[in-house]
Amino acid sequence: MLSLCICGTAITSQYLAEKYKVNTPMLQSFINYCLLFLIYTVMLAFQSAGSDNLLYILKKKWWKYILLGLADVEANYLIVRAYQYTTLTSVQLLDCFGIPVLMALSWFILYARYRVIHFIAVAVCLLGVGTMVGADILAGREDNSGSDVLIGDVLVLLGACLYAISNVCEEYIVKKLSRQEFLGMVGLFGTIISGIQLLFMEYKDIASIHWDWKIALLFVAFALCMFCLYSFMPLVIKVTSATSVNLGILTADLYSLFFGLFLFGYKFSGLYILSFTIIMLGFILYCSTPTRTVEPAESSVPPVTTIGIDNLGLKLEENLQETHSAVL
Repeated sequence: MLSLCICGTAITSQYLAEKYKVNTPMLQSFINYCLLFLIYTVMLAFQSAGSDNLLYILKKKWWKYILLGLADVEANYLIVRAYQYTTLTSVQLLDCFGIPVLMALSWFILYARYRVIHFIAVAVCLLGVGTMVGADILAGREDNSGSDVLIGDVLVLLGACLYAISNVCEEYIVKKLSRQEFLGMVGLFGTIISGIQLLFMEYKDIASIHWDWKIALLFVAFALCMFCLYSFMPLVIKVTSATSVNLGILTADLYSLFFGLFLFGYKFSGLYILSFTIIMLGFILYCSTPTRTVEPAESSVPPVTTIGIDNLGLKLEENLQETHSAVL
């Protein structure tokens, strides 16, 4: 279901870009953050006084949520911006870099412990992505060589790392605190950060849009898909993990391809079915065995015994005196 939401955002964005020449990723994200603000931030504002109240959260943790909002906004922006510089293949492949980063962050921050089967499952999923990219090349979808591939690749890697940071923070907040707190704070600071960035970076692009009901409808469809993605992802993460969710949504590109066969005239390849099957196999394999969570160690320093260096010296001296008395 989350993959279908991502598929919806991809299709609406592609329609806006190809048919109506509208490239405003920050405006599209801004609308989503506004919806989150209007629903979840307002819910926090009306919470009774306590740890779940908006003012209490802002007073105690405001700077943490600013960093989280910045990571989330820039992750969305960098991935979309990377398409202008590099190729579709590079974006699809390098975007998977976020999964090992996510696993590493989960290991050190969330104390998740993986079994061998989890690493095998991730490798199987990445093999499925490689099969999908190969299908893209054979089907002739690799038309754009990009204006500056190196810049685009760096943007994708940065975006993938920021996504991983955002997802690990999301898993921590959802499992330790609450879903409403995560969505409310992301909605608040995401609206502020994306709004400021919007004014400085996309003002001219927005002014040049020739608005009609079709363009407005595409913006609404994108915002609804994105809002559903943000609203439902914490529910899935709470009962699974951020890593398993990211493995599952690898199928989003394939859903987009299947819809693209009818909407954009993509060429079909049997490798798409094969790649979908491989990714789903890896996802099921990963979910078949739960990960372990260990408690953080209190301290690596051994406890201090009652006999220190000085006490040990006194003890030896007493023993020597007793031995000498016994000899006499």
